[in-house]
Amino acid sequence: MSGHSKWSSIKHKKGLKDAKRGKLFTKLIREVTVAARMGGGDPAANPRLRLAVGVARENNMPQDTITRAIARGAGGGDDTHYEEVVYEGYGPAKVAVVIEALTDNRNRTVASIRHTFGKYNGSLGSTNSVQFMFDRKGTLLIAKEAVDEDRLTELVLEAEADDLDASGEEYFITCEPEHLEAVRSHLEEAGVPVLAAELSRLPQTRVPIADREEAQKVLQFLETLEEDDDVQKVFANFDMDDALLAELAS
Repeated sequence: MSGHSKWSSIKHKKGLKDAKRGKLFTKLIREVTVAARMGGGDPAANPRLRLAVGVARENNMPQDTITRAIARGAGGGDDTHYEEVVYEGYGPAKVAVVIEALTDNRNRTVASIRHTFGKYNGSLGSTNSVQFMFDRKGTLLIAKEAVDEDRLTELVLEAEADDLDASGEEYFITCEPEHLEAVRSHLEEAGVPVLAAELSRLPQTRVPIADREEAQKVLQFLETLEEDDDVQKVFANFDMDDALLAELAS
């Protein structure tokens, strides 16, 4: 789990930098808008919207921006119709990849993603060609300085989360998807700030990558996918040394 914990931490920090450039905000606004359109504009009655708003706030999105996105979605002020699409396949080093996208043009999105797979000698697969290799989980990141490990372990058990990994730079908590909001609320009510909380796909098995050049190619491939405007999240089943991962990701 430590490899995934490290990658989650790196992506969180990268997301904060992207938010400063407005790039991440565009994707977060799209998710808030779609969530409000699908389930209504009240976060208390719309779990998906509540999660989207929480992620937006974690990334320091201004409240008025969030409010406008909710109003567009719930009030129908945005005529753009976004579809949720999942793509999957194999990238460099036979790494399995699952991509979650929100798009208003499937042809554009699949052409872009197929181009990226081809550029890195990967192959875009059919539905469920690799999804079965991942488990849907809620994941949370907690700063080490925010709470003692023993205390956090108690809180995790109380919240009925699945696991606490303390091997990385941040604590990494996993839970069932439907328990994500309850776990986050329990931690925050106990005075433990949550750095990031999201619905994830965790690999059941991992492809070890030790060669530096191959590792660099895998990370470049994943970053290129994540830079696509229509792509919301990318999950992969690679495993590499934490030090190498941190060096290449920086």
